[in-house]
Amino acid sequence: MSLTDIKKKLKKESNKEHAKILQKFFKTGPGEYGEGDVFIGIKVPPLRQIAKENLDLNFDEIQELLNSGIHEERLVALFILVFRYGKADEKNRKQIFNLYLKNTGRINNWDLVDLSAGQIVGAYLYDKEKDILFKLVKSKSLWERRISIIASFYFIKKNSFETALQLSELLLHDKHDLIHKAVGWMLREIGKRDIEVEEAFLRQHYKAMPRTMLRYAIEKFPEEKRLAYLKGTI
Repeated sequence: MSLTDIKKKLKKESNKEHAKILQKFFKTGPGEYGEGDVFIGIKVPPLRQIAKENLDLNFDEIQELLNSGIHEERLVALFILVFRYGKADEKNRKQIFNLYLKNTGRINNWDLVDLSAGQIVGAYLYDKEKDILFKLVKSKSLWERRISIIASFYFIKKNSFETALQLSELLLHDKHDLIHKAVGWMLREIGKRDIEVEEAFLRQHYKAMPRTMLRYAIEKFPEEKRLAYLKGTI
């Protein structure tokens, strides 16, 4: 399928009413985190399917999709990269990783980050130096900071927690709610695998954590313990 055909298919799948819902849900209004983003109203499963049908797109064509002002076109491009990464050799994985980092300015909403950062950035860096994550975590870009912490989800799934904990500590005083949620989520995922590791981190930092971050981190705790953390009595 050509790039033109992909765009035609996306247009055919579009739904104006659903687009209005997505515009509000992803905060695209003036001054909001997704300001100016354009949705055409397509759910994730059809986008995944379109991506799977177009894994032979070349990097220039993928770049064109990433350059699009339409959110769903950028998401299709990211799905293509995720699916290709899983089947690629080391050389092509590096190319995909580099293309991803080149386009962090286009990976500019939380779903775009969450559906791709772990599978590409995390997967590539798993057995490599992780300096780039500690550069991204200090970025002025909300999305680059979110990419850094969400990338660590790949390590967490491999029961490797150190990088995620280090990044979480660096983000404790971040001012954005989307970072608070992401860090809390990663801490919760660590707790699913090793509750002692999560609680050691929490005991050291929970009183200084933003409330949203703490709530996400302790969401699955037994009620009595959860309330104790919220009340600061641990």
